[in-house]
Amino acid sequence: MTVADNLKKIFEELPEEVRLIAISKTKSTDQVMQVYNAGHLVFGESKAQELLPKYEALPKDIRWHMVGHLQSNKVKYIAPFVELIHSIDSLKLLRIVNKEARKNARTIQCLLQIHIAEEESKYGLQFEEACEILESESFRNMGNVEICGLMGMATLTDNTDQVKSEFRQLKQYFDTIREKYFPRKASFKEISMGMSGDYRLAIEEGSTMVRIGSAIFGERDH
Repeated sequence: MTVADNLKKIFEELPEEVRLIAISKTKSTDQVMQVYNAGHLVFGESKAQELLPKYEALPKDIRWHMVGHLQSNKVKYIAPFVELIHSIDSLKLLRIVNKEARKNARTIQCLLQIHIAEEESKYGLQFEEACEILESESFRNMGNVEICGLMGMATLTDNTDQVKSEFRQLKQYFDTIREKYFPRKASFKEISMGMSGDYRLAIEEGSTMVRIGSAIFGERDH
C-alpha cells in the first residue's frame, strides 16, 4: 500500500465533519510531499524545532498544527505561521502564545489539552484547571488567541471500553465548557481526539479532528 492508498482508505472511513491531521513528526520532507501530492494539506508536528525547518522547506499552502507538548521558549518560532495549537496545558503558555501572536499581528487558534488518560506521563489540564483559565481576567484580556475546543489523549491500552469511556469524558467536558463559557461562539467546535490506533473509537464518541501518523506513513521511524 502506498501513502496515497492509506490516505484514500482513511478518507473513505471519515465522516464529512471530521478533519484529518496527518502527523508528520520524524518524517522526512520527501515523505510529507508524498501525502501533499496525494492532495492533503493539514499536517501536525509535536516539536517546534522539527516543525520550523519543515515549514521553511515545504510548500506554503500546507497548514501546520502543533500537536505535542509546547515549551514556552519555543512559541516564538512557530507563532508567525502555525494554524492551530492543540496542546495548551497552562495559563502561562496561553499568555506567551497570545504575546507572540500579537507581535506577528495575528490571532492563533488554540485547543485546551485535557488530561483524560490513566498515564501520569501524558500532559494536560484537569477539567477544573481549564475552567480556571477560562474564568481568569488574564484570559479575558487576551486579544490574539482564540480557544476553539479541547484536545485529549486516551490511555494506551487494548481495553477499548476504557478508551471509549475516556473519549466520552472529553466530549462531556467539551459540552459543559461550551455551554458555560462559549454559548454563542460558533468557533468553539473542535474536539481533537483519536490517533492511528483508536481514531475509529474517537469518531464514535464525537471527535471532530483525528491525529493520524503511522496509519498514513507506515510505522514510525525512530
